[in-house]
Amino acid sequence: MSEDKGILFEQKLKNLDALIELGVNPYGARFEVGGSIASVKNNFADGMKVTIAGRIMAYRGHGKSIFFDIKDSTEKMQAYIQNKTVGEEQFAVFSNIEIGDIIGLTGETFTTRMGEPTIKVESFTLLSKSLQPLPEKWHGLKDVETRYRQRYVDLIVNDDVRNTFKLRSKIIQSIRSFFIDKGFLEVETPMMHHIPGGATARPFATYHNALGIPLFLRIAPELFLKRLLVGGFERVFELNRNFRNEGISRRHNPEFTMLEVYQAYADYEVMMELTENLFVSLAQEVWGSTKHVMSDGVEIDLTLPWKRISLKDAVVEACGIDFTTVADPVKAAIDAKLPVKHDMTRDEILCEAFEELVEPKLYNPTFVVHFPSSVSPLAKSLDSDPNVTARFELIVRGQELANAYSELNDPLEQRKRLQKQLESAEDSKQLDEDFIRALEYGMPPAGGLGIGIDRLVMLLTDSDSIRDVILFPQLKPELS
Repeated sequence: MSEDKGILFEQKLKNLDALIELGVNPYGARFEVGGSIASVKNNFADGMKVTIAGRIMAYRGHGKSIFFDIKDSTEKMQAYIQNKTVGEEQFAVFSNIEIGDIIGLTGETFTTRMGEPTIKVESFTLLSKSLQPLPEKWHGLKDVETRYRQRYVDLIVNDDVRNTFKLRSKIIQSIRSFFIDKGFLEVETPMMHHIPGGATARPFATYHNALGIPLFLRIAPELFLKRLLVGGFERVFELNRNFRNEGISRRHNPEFTMLEVYQAYADYEVMMELTENLFVSLAQEVWGSTKHVMSDGVEIDLTLPWKRISLKDAVVEACGIDFTTVADPVKAAIDAKLPVKHDMTRDEILCEAFEELVEPKLYNPTFVVHFPSSVSPLAKSLDSDPNVTARFELIVRGQELANAYSELNDPLEQRKRLQKQLESAEDSKQLDEDFIRALEYGMPPAGGLGIGIDRLVMLLTDSDSIRDVILFPQLKPELS
């Protein structure tokens, strides 16, 4: 705590003691609120009796009368308290109330000579005494690390931050409604797995004491959702939390939210159409249009149809090299200044070239299709080319927002693919025999879709970092 903050904290403690000496409970109980500040302002007329509650954000004293701003979760409004209205005793109590304190009040509305809608306080109740000073009015809470670490303060003083998270909630509600209206069933699958699967990622390990077994926080719900297709649920979705024990960056948080959708008797083409319709619906709701000028000055255009290009063609277009046929793909990649290793396969180099040379430059929505089978173990191969899968990634504003494919439902081929994946895994892993057994009972052909909710919210709210759309992002422990 800085010296200035320490002094302010000590002063607040003195005011707390003064309130207790006046017989005031500084941490009040239930308070019957008559409505929000937004409802008062939206329906404002002089002479209204109102009862509101909120946090004091500004304080302007004038002898026996005080103007102050009070703010709830919806709006901020000016209030006015006079000695002669509330009495000497109550006014003495209010004189020990400060910026940051939470109060409830009842009063009558009027308009000041400056035209400001105001509440003339008739009575008030202290509901919570604040002991920490809020950030200084004009500079606010600017330090990024502090904003993420003390999100509660960030939400108090930065209206745009609070609005981002309100919008996130509305976006998730709209996603639910979109799929429910199309006949999808929302389900919940386990978050602790015996065998981590459904994606290639390092899991977080834990241990169940009663069962005496190791468990892993899920890296993806895919294999359980496919079990539901086997069981007869033909349209399912899950808004799920996933955990991957990997790096933290502008686009990555170890705990994140995904939407996964599965539709029986569909394929990746159906998933493309579903994705387009979902994004357009959300854009219309949030932006009021399929077009939006972002903070970098560039316009995002979600107007249909969206561009489609094969992974191979996209890479050839970017660097002029066809890594699927070139004689020495490693040398070609090194010459192209790609960060490759000498033991990488053609398919791995092709994907690396895509991530380095293509993905960052795709601004408007683009479906990149036909990924190699070797890097898509759960996707069905094309009938025309067994080395390529019916899979797409959706890239918008230079980052992947969705991944989808026609689901592989051949249990024999699935076993081969997963066994081959295990052979090249850095960590010793186990084949999910129960998943293979489920496929052996027969899974209908299906399309599956995964969308990163955090990245989708980043797009729709024009946020630069994933930490700006996660209420409590993962951080290193605070130094004492």
